[in-house]
Amino acid sequence: MKLFIDSNHLSPYAMSAFVALREKAIPFESALVDLQRGEHLAAGYAGVSSTLRVPTLSHDGFNLSESSAICEYLEEAFPATPIYPANVQDRARAREIQAWLRSDLMPIRSERTTEVVFLRTPVPPLSDEARAAAERLFKAADGWLRQHGSTLFGTWCIADTDLALMLNRLVLAGDPVPEHLARYATEQWQRASVQEWVNTTRPAARTTG
Repeated sequence: MKLFIDSNHLSPYAMSAFVALREKAIPFESALVDLQRGEHLAAGYAGVSSTLRVPTLSHDGFNLSESSAICEYLEEAFPATPIYPANVQDRARAREIQAWLRSDLMPIRSERTTEVVFLRTPVPPLSDEARAAAERLFKAADGWLRQHGSTLFGTWCIADTDLALMLNRLVLAGDPVPEHLARYATEQWQRASVQEWVNTTRPAARTTG
């Protein structure tokens, strides 16, 4: 098992796949891809990832890109330690949350890149557009967490890591975040698999997240 990830460990999507593998206790090798040098565009990498993206999982000759697809593949191929809820509707909701976090909230992602999260780079105040996106995030997260508070579905799942990362783009930048959501994000950040990624030594390089 090999996981191709960005060499700076700044990709939120690579983090999600990394955490999934750690939570399932699946032995794997990390293969670092230098995005700044365009290694993901090289001919050799095209043989691994048809979309030329990270993360990409390589398992017994099968290669798969896109973090949500990787997480779902791992769940089906290695079901002993689940990373998604057991209930079919909760599982569908978890995937909905993951899909939304990856496809929406662009103003937050562009103004609070993962450099803020992992390198603690200083940032200017949020734009009006980003503040509006943050309010949408807070409203959605508040609804999802209303029943259980500390997790989305009563026990941890991979969508908790993804939601906590989006919230921590704001929390770690010092932006106003409702106290209960900031507490949730901070508590989720203490998970051992997450901390292993967070505490990786990184060069002070720029990327987009």
